[in-house]
Amino acid sequence: MPALMFQGTGSNVGKSLLAAGFCRAFANRGLRVRPFKPQNMSNNAAVTMDGGEIGRAQALQARACRVPPSVHMNPVLLKPQSEVGAQIVVQGRVTGTAKAAAYQSLKAGLMPAVLDSFSRLQGESDLVLVEGAGSASEVNLRANDIANMGFARAANVPVILIGDIDRGGVIASVVGTKFVLDALDEVLISGFIVNKFRGDPDLFSEGMRLIARHTGWAPLGLVPHFAGAAKLPAEDALALEAPPPRKRAARVRIAVPTLPHVSNFDDLDPLDAEPAIDLIRVRPSELLPADIDLVLLIGSKATRADLAALKAGGLHHDIMAHARRGGRVLGLCGGYQILGRRVEDPLGLEGPPGAEEGLGLLDVVTRLTAEKRLEAVEGASCLGAPFSGYEMHMGETTGSDCERPFARLATGAADGAVSGAGTVMGSYVHGLFGSDAQRAAWMACLGAGPAQVSYERQVDETLDLLAAHLAAHVDLDRLLSLAR
Repeated sequence: MPALMFQGTGSNVGKSLLAAGFCRAFANRGLRVRPFKPQNMSNNAAVTMDGGEIGRAQALQARACRVPPSVHMNPVLLKPQSEVGAQIVVQGRVTGTAKAAAYQSLKAGLMPAVLDSFSRLQGESDLVLVEGAGSASEVNLRANDIANMGFARAANVPVILIGDIDRGGVIASVVGTKFVLDALDEVLISGFIVNKFRGDPDLFSEGMRLIARHTGWAPLGLVPHFAGAAKLPAEDALALEAPPPRKRAARVRIAVPTLPHVSNFDDLDPLDAEPAIDLIRVRPSELLPADIDLVLLIGSKATRADLAALKAGGLHHDIMAHARRGGRVLGLCGGYQILGRRVEDPLGLEGPPGAEEGLGLLDVVTRLTAEKRLEAVEGASCLGAPFSGYEMHMGETTGSDCERPFARLATGAADGAVSGAGTVMGSYVHGLFGSDAQRAAWMACLGAGPAQVSYERQVDETLDLLAAHLAAHVDLDRLLSLAR
């Protein structure tokens, strides 16, 4: 079946977003479309229907295609655990860890799994839309590449190059990509798209012609900035570096410590969507604002390291003082583990074997285990509201506060813990606030008033708007004709 690959001149040029938009646009035409990303590096992951995990961006793209996410949509997922090392997930399952330099020698051995997953998707679709990783021009990493041109050449998939005009220098970045690529890679590029344009498009018409003349590639579209992107889950934690403007009229303020190895940060998106909630990102070295209604600690890919960073910056003192004053604190997954008395890692799964003393706000202890729990769950929380979400964690948490569970799952199992005073809570459930009833219960509890957003419907409507936006600025028929 035909396929088309989107590669970028760099990271964060909009590959994931455009791929999602094209997935929805072609699905709206009645085609069976599947997303595919050979290799992804992200700690923002999703649980699949077949019991594995993939990058969150591919889960969103699957939703754009109106199909359940599958491990084959992202066969290699790298989940950073340190500045130089990552956990390696192949076809949904953890296979080990490796430092960056060692991983380069492992890539060739992963290509069979990548091509196997790609073939499976081709067998069930009319069109596969492939997303590259990082930059197509990273020729220093070309040997054994499985993410960009290495995959495109192995699978004989035509490439569309995406440049980002918003960061400047787009003419040089697109043209320069042509001149650093190997000749056999360069011929795979069929055209280019310039993304995130602002202003009068006529002012860049000559720029499009210049790029086409210097590269010989077809100009396929000048795509204006899509403001609705903020309503869709972000793939990269870089999104947390530029927090949204403060909502001065908000009725509730939630502080979110931004730790070095934060994961599954899309747990914040439904809260961010509510006008009555002001989410305030706080770095470990900053002070906790005095007018906070809730401290929310979200997931972590390296719980012990993030706990150490929290204490090194001094923010743990503010969180503990907030709790002593009767302030509410909620921890999700790694955040839940941080709230306990201790995090033990006897096997050295997240670094050297050892233990780290937690904040002690919950009477629980977590022991990290090699087995990883990946499962979709539903149930009702101690607030009495239903939810659906997923669990994705390594470790077992036990202690007296677990006798007051945060939630009861549909299976009858208990989840999480609640302090004796009822103001500190922890849970292993991700996606909790995506359930409108659960989010509304928290808003009522915190005094924010009624929920104003139907989050899941908003995501779906935004995907339709994105598809229409792309259809207005890119010739979809020509794009489809380039696929092979």
